Formats: sequence, C-alpha cells, structure tokens
Amino acid sequence: MAGNCLQAVELTTSGRPVLLPTEIECSLLSAVDLECEDLPNFPHLKSGLLILTTHRLLWLPDSTTTIPTASSSASAIPLAAITHIFAAKKSIKSMFHSPRLRFQLSVSPEGRVPDSGSGSRSVVVTVVVRGKSDLDAFLSKFWESWRGRAWEIGDEQGSSDAVSGSGSASSSGLYTREGTVRMVGVSGILRKEQEMWESTDKSLQDAFQDLNALMSKAKEMVMLAEKMRQKLLSGSQPNDEELGSKQEMQDWMLSVGIISPVTKESAGAQYHQQLSRQLADFVRLPLERAGGMMNLIDIYCLFNRARGTELISPEDLLQACSLWEKFDVPVMLRKFDSGVMVIQNKSHSDEEVFARIKTLVMKPDALRTGISASDAAITLGIAPGMAKEHLLTAESKGLLCRDISPDGFRFYINLFPEIDPNDLYLVKDYGIYHTWLRAASASG
Repeated sequence: MAGNCLQAVELTTSGRPVLLPTEIECSLLSAVDLECEDLPNFPHLKSGLLILTTHRLLWLPDSTTTIPTASSSASAIPLAAITHIFAAKKSIKSMFHSPRLRFQLSVSPEGRVPDSGSGSRSVVVTVVVRGKSDLDAFLSKFWESWRGRAWEIGDEQGSSDAVSGSGSASSSGLYTREGTVRMVGVSGILRKEQEMWESTDKSLQDAFQDLNALMSKAKEMVMLAEKMRQKLLSGSQPNDEELGSKQEMQDWMLSVGIISPVTKESAGAQYHQQLSRQLADFVRLPLERAGGMMNLIDIYCLFNRARGTELISPEDLLQACSLWEKFDVPVMLRKFDSGVMVIQNKSHSDEEVFARIKTLVMKPDALRTGISASDAAITLGIAPGMAKEHLLTAESKGLLCRDISPDGFRFYINLFPEIDPNDLYLVKDYGIYHTWLRAASASG
C-alpha cells in the first residue's frame, strides 16, 4: 500500500483531500499512473487523480461509485522531497504512447519519502497521463510551484524574527515565487539588501504598534481554535450549556471561507466532479445549523461568499449537486412537488418533521384556528418558505388539510379519516375528532 513508502493523504467524507493550513491547489490531471522502477515497495498507483498543490503532489483513486479513503492508497509526495524535474521529451516515438513527465525524488535508506529533500539517495518517478489533459500546462505549474517553495515561506511565518531572516535568505535562489529570474550581480545584491532592510524596518514598526493588540488577541484565538477542533471536528454531542459556544464557532467557520476553491483552471475536465465534492464538504455546517435542510438559493449565496472572487454560476451549482447521486456523500439534492429545490442530509427524516407538525396542530388553539407557515417555521426553527413546503408535503400525505383565505394559507389537522362514512354523526369517545370537538366546544 501507499504507506510503505509514500505519505498517506487524509480525505474528507466526499473524497476531497484535506489540505495543509497554507496549501492551495494549482492544477489537476485525470487518469494518471505513477511509476517508479527504482523502489520495489512503490505502491501500485493506476488511473487516478493527480492534484498539484503549492506543497505536495497528491494522488487519489478516481472512482465515481465509491469514496476513496486514506486506506485505499491515497498518497502524497512533498515538493520539498523533489530534487529535479526533467524537461518533457518531444520525439516521434512520444506521439504513439501516453504523455509522460519525470522527476527525481529523494528517499531514505529504507525507501521512504521524507518531508524534505534530506534522503540518502535519489530515484526517478514517472507520471503517465492516460487521459486527455494539457500536460504542458501542468508541467509549467509544476515548475512554478516547485521553484516557489511555498512550504518554506509557511515555516518562516511561524518562526521567530531571527529564524525568519535566515530562512528568507536561504530561500532566495535563482527564481522568485512567480518563477521569474531574480536580479543578479553586485547591483542586484545591493538593491535586494536595501529592499530587505527597508521591509524589515517597516515590519518592525508595524509590529511594535500592533503588539499590544496582538497579545490581547493571541490567547483568545488559541482558545477558539482549540474549541473548534474539539467540538466541531470530534463529532461529540454538546450539552445545553455548550450550544451557545457551538453556534458561535459555526458562525466563525462560515465566515472564514474556502482557502483553496476548486476552479476550472486548476481542475480542468474534472471541474464539476471536484466542485461537487468540495460543495458536499462545505454544506455540512450550514445544514447542521438549519436543522438538516436548506434552500438551494441560500446555499448558492453562502458558497459563493466563501469562495471570494472565484464565483460560480447557478448552472455549475446545480450540476455539482446532481453529481452527488454518483458519489457516496452524506447530502442530497431534493425537489419538492412545488418545484422548490433544497439540499438536505441523507439522515434527515420527514417522519420526524411530521411528528413535530402534528404536535403543533394538536394544540387547542391550533385545533380551532389552524397554523400558518410562520407558526411552523418557529416550531421547526427554519425559514417560513421551507416550513410551507413541509406543510404542503404533510398535506399530500393526508396529515393536514388546507384552507385558503384572504389572510393566506391555514393548515388544520385532517379529521376525515376519523369520520365513519356509514354514520357521519357518530362521535367516538377517543381520537383526533373527539379532541377537536372538545376544543371547539370550549371556545364556544
């Protein structure tokens, strides 16, 4: 398996890779094989998705019927462990077989891939592209990400000022983060030194000005992060005293946004499939807040707000939702008889909603005057529009009856199953009809 030499990749419930804090997706290839003849314990990676990020190469099994997991050989190769990328060869022979690219990988004496290029020997890994993908564009982004060394920049941001200074000096190689050639020569060195000192001086001034505010917020942010990790990711059920803090954490999570949204540029032909998986991961918290069901329009607004400038069209959202039928994700797209489309958890139960509605309409006041969509919305904790759809569904199941008046829709408990067609005036001493008569006579 992949654990023999490559690093395992943690996946979400929809099969999307869990990215590192500062990691961003750059490009994607479909139907890709990874081969390495120099390592006998190299895993059997065939016809999968190859995702290039700023930190790693991620290989995931491509399946439309089951969700891949970390145990099914989802693997990662850190870009820091890559020592050389070979240029693509153009020849007549290459026209008759699948496109390939090769890179040199540093491994340990045991044949495992380390987090950095500190291995004792090098092996060559071949990427074989079986599908129809733009290998030249992928190779260009591969070079750019490898030269950018974003993993070192992330390490520098988390270290002290002294360590950050030495780290930035060591990362200033021949290429910039954008892949362009740096200024060289004596004049270039002097100018870079001057720019570095000016930048350091400005950063120190800003840091000292904001130091008190930073220290006052540091403890609060650490506590918030820990609460988010323990409560939202552990899956534990909170008690009544914790519901307020959980609601607060969910608001924070929804306001953060998506760090690495799936785009057509990065995902290519796999755009809608990867967008569908990312959307399934995103809607988990909003659905939990909304009681397990949300209007598709509300999801569209929340998802686009989280994506920032990488907005999607309504058609892309609808197509992404329709692909959930092919994936084993915990959410689904549902269309009511009225045409309203919603997203709901698969564990959402209409019977549970109907039971709560029946409890509401059986109250004495509701037996006399009925209930409105607003009344049901307050009881169910959802929007009035969604509550109206639930009431209409309950009516179609024979639980409720509807009265249309100038004031709008009013829903009542359905008494017709309680009436004996052979004896219309027979009133039993039990049942819903008897309860309604008692409430009506009490009001009179």
